[in-house]
Amino acid sequence: MSSANVIEIFSSVQGEGKYIGCRQVFVRLADCNLRCDYCDTDFRRADFCKVETAAGAMTFHDVKNPLDAAQVSEVIKKFCGEVPTQAISFTGGEPLLHWQFVRDVADAVKSLGVKNFLETNGTLPDELAKALDAVDVISMDIKLGQNLLRLHEKFLRVAHGKDLYVKVVVTGDTTFEEFLSAVEMVAGVDENILLIVQPVTPVAEAKAPSAEKILSFQAAALRRLKNVRVIPQTHKLISVL
Repeated sequence: MSSANVIEIFSSVQGEGKYIGCRQVFVRLADCNLRCDYCDTDFRRADFCKVETAAGAMTFHDVKNPLDAAQVSEVIKKFCGEVPTQAISFTGGEPLLHWQFVRDVADAVKSLGVKNFLETNGTLPDELAKALDAVDVISMDIKLGQNLLRLHEKFLRVAHGKDLYVKVVVTGDTTFEEFLSAVEMVAGVDENILLIVQPVTPVAEAKAPSAEKILSFQAAALRRLKNVRVIPQTHKLISVL
């Protein structure tokens, strides 16, 4: 059975995107193939994984890394037994760097009847194809300003047909041109794909966009896509993980 370096496992509410507010178990995996200026997550490998002591307790104990899929699935089963859970969120970092592990854990918890939810930067379409039938929901980030749109398009074409939505983080420095190029890319795959415009939570050098910018971006996107929503990060508003 596969293993991976896992940063943390905990039960909380989804704070971003289409399923905001839903109770999920989060499996945060180490490593990422990108370095985004607005990233608010430490995805470096760690000697120990932080495992919540009980679902929603927000207290943790350490488990030696790497963890195998059986260990992680047992934690998930415990949390889902303590609190009814909508989905298991594989997040990171970039979870598809560990696609076999994601697949093994997803298969091991299938009997729970909860969704397997993939949060991804949308740059590893070949790895997605290998894990695709093990996941139910795909939340794909568009990374602006990194010349990744062709890769994102390929990823969306692999993901198409799943419960799929796209999230784009907008900062004070995001230009209308780069945002619109991302919208056009999504529309070229399917105008019915849900687009979430997420105003950045200020971190490091990333500054929040103005209200006028957010509204103008949404208006432009709605001319090309059927469903465009503006949703900020909400878990930080209520100080949960």
